[in-house]
Amino acid sequence: MTEKFIVPHTAMVLGAGLGKRMRPITDTIPKPMVRVAGKPLIDWGLDSLADAGVANAVVNVHYLADQLETYLAGRSHPSIQISDERDVLLESGGGIIKALPLLGDDPFYLVNSDTFWLDDGEPNLLQLAKAFDPSRMDILLMLATHEQATGHGDKSDFTIDSTGRIARFVQGAGKGYIYAGAGILHPRIFAGAQDDAHSLNREFNVAIGVGRLFGLPMQGQWLTVGTPEALAPAEAVVARHKVPA
Repeated sequence: MTEKFIVPHTAMVLGAGLGKRMRPITDTIPKPMVRVAGKPLIDWGLDSLADAGVANAVVNVHYLADQLETYLAGRSHPSIQISDERDVLLESGGGIIKALPLLGDDPFYLVNSDTFWLDDGEPNLLQLAKAFDPSRMDILLMLATHEQATGHGDKSDFTIDSTGRIARFVQGAGKGYIYAGAGILHPRIFAGAQDDAHSLNREFNVAIGVGRLFGLPMQGQWLTVGTPEALAPAEAVVARHKVPA
């Protein structure tokens, strides 16, 4: 970990997805507003950002955008700026590129709005800030083991070496980790990138190619709520997490 660290003051929150697998719930509300244990999904991530001291969050919107924008207008910590994708959905990578003028030139947090986590000890976002070394890293991702995950399935995304550098998971090449929907990105990874609709996996692959994609195993529980059937297991984990030891 770096001896000195700076907590990013800005975050990108991906809120523009269609939420098709969450139907029929998302027939009438955007997926980030689906409630888990009484709290909208997007608030789990925004509350974690606020607790880490993040001042500003940029949220992209597309599906049922008016509802989400109206809801977010009620938040002040962090303050919210909207990146409007009503006309065209740009996916994760394209959405960040569109929002770069709002995000600025410094490293920023990235948080998915359809997954969240429950910290165990020091907040994972602060652990990411401590571990992020811009001299070696363009992207630092929060990783979860399958034992920490609820609602994900058996697919692995990455392996990690002793230095924290990560590569795409290949069966038999090492322990598999899941990308846990949060990280820190330096905006330079998008320099020269095409301004089109594309997955952030494009930037992940660029960072892998130059040895600048790193990962940090999280502490606690990670939850993804992709279907209505995933709500009950997620809420059970939240309930257990709140029970005093």
